[in-house]
Amino acid sequence: MQRRTFLQASGISALGVALRSALGAEGKRPPRILLRSSWQTVNIGDIAHTPGVLRILKQHLPEAEVTLWPSSVDNGVDELLVREFPGLKIAKKGSPELDQAFEECDFLLHGSGASIVAQNDLIAWHKKTGKPYGIYGITFPRKKSASTSAQSDAAMQRAVEVLNNASFVYFRDSKSLQLAKSLGAKSPVMEFGPDGAFACDLRDADLAKAFLAENDLEEGRFLCCIPRLRYTPYWTIKKGRAFDEKKHARNEAMKEHDHAPLREAIVEVVKNTDLKVLVCPEDRTQMAVGKEMIIDKLPADVLKRVVWRPNYWLTGEAVSVYVRSAGLFGNEMHSPIMCIGHGVPAVVCRFEEQTTKGFMWEDIGLGEWLFDHDSQEDQQRIASTVLDIAQNPAAAQLKAAKAKAFVEKRQLETMKTLRGVLG
Repeated sequence: MQRRTFLQASGISALGVALRSALGAEGKRPPRILLRSSWQTVNIGDIAHTPGVLRILKQHLPEAEVTLWPSSVDNGVDELLVREFPGLKIAKKGSPELDQAFEECDFLLHGSGASIVAQNDLIAWHKKTGKPYGIYGITFPRKKSASTSAQSDAAMQRAVEVLNNASFVYFRDSKSLQLAKSLGAKSPVMEFGPDGAFACDLRDADLAKAFLAENDLEEGRFLCCIPRLRYTPYWTIKKGRAFDEKKHARNEAMKEHDHAPLREAIVEVVKNTDLKVLVCPEDRTQMAVGKEMIIDKLPADVLKRVVWRPNYWLTGEAVSVYVRSAGLFGNEMHSPIMCIGHGVPAVVCRFEEQTTKGFMWEDIGLGEWLFDHDSQEDQQRIASTVLDIAQNPAAAQLKAAKAKAFVEKRQLETMKTLRGVLG
């Protein structure tokens, strides 16, 4: 009798331990992250930020529940993201879903961008919830004021306060990090952290294969070239955006200067290799720029091996084309980022009107593939560098792979920091 009572008691005790263990495991819910990202959809690079960060989170924090707080997910981007990341919640501004996210999420992560794009939203989150936030893969530009330097200084100090209140800040170029430190920013963690778009792996292979077949472009037998004006003429593609006479004048003054080296590179590739060149866009304004500044100005014998894409594409199709190319060059930034994220060689050409983001190429070991259009010496080396990539693909791919490995190492380290903050 005593033995039976003991066994029953022991069994109940063991069951209690098991139940408590099971309830404890279930009771510890997954961390909930509110991702502030998706700035616009007229540029495949701005689209790429979000799926890039989502992929990093999925790889390194697979247990996390993520809600996206976007500025814009039109043009089918919302459907694309939900299809690619099942379980993703989207909470738009002013929605009950966003109110719920403020209540339930443990952490706000500001995605990659040209600045602290959602600075006011970070302030609102911090003030309303008291919960932590972090900033991931941004450029930190020096703010300019149209009126007084005092206003500009005040704006910078507000930005520095936002950095100071963050659990961590990852800058996508070291010059931004240096600027933040020089202004007194003192977040607990302030380091170089790659742009989220490096991890973008959206694909639309069917569209890509159909496009390549239609234009007789063979896998590994073509380079991509992307044109760009000094200032994106948003007034041509966004309703309500006023024409900017000053920016337009600057574009007109520099467009030949900034595209002549790209045409020279195309000529060298066509005359010295059997590769073709695809002139394609990163944003909705660049099809017209490519036609005017590249296609219409190439010699007829060269043009026979050059393809012009006349319409815009979304990120999945673009990535699926880039990974089938031998490399990419041009005046944009995020298409090269997506290329390197997949081990595809990519050359970046920048100019003074841009932020310092282009210098991330130096940070990831690709300084030899970074060129400044405002340097005559740099411009003279663009064509020969592109030709070298075309003629020595194995060496170029090895260089790209090394940069990719460095980026992925940093992604892992940044996610360890986030995991630590989440506890």
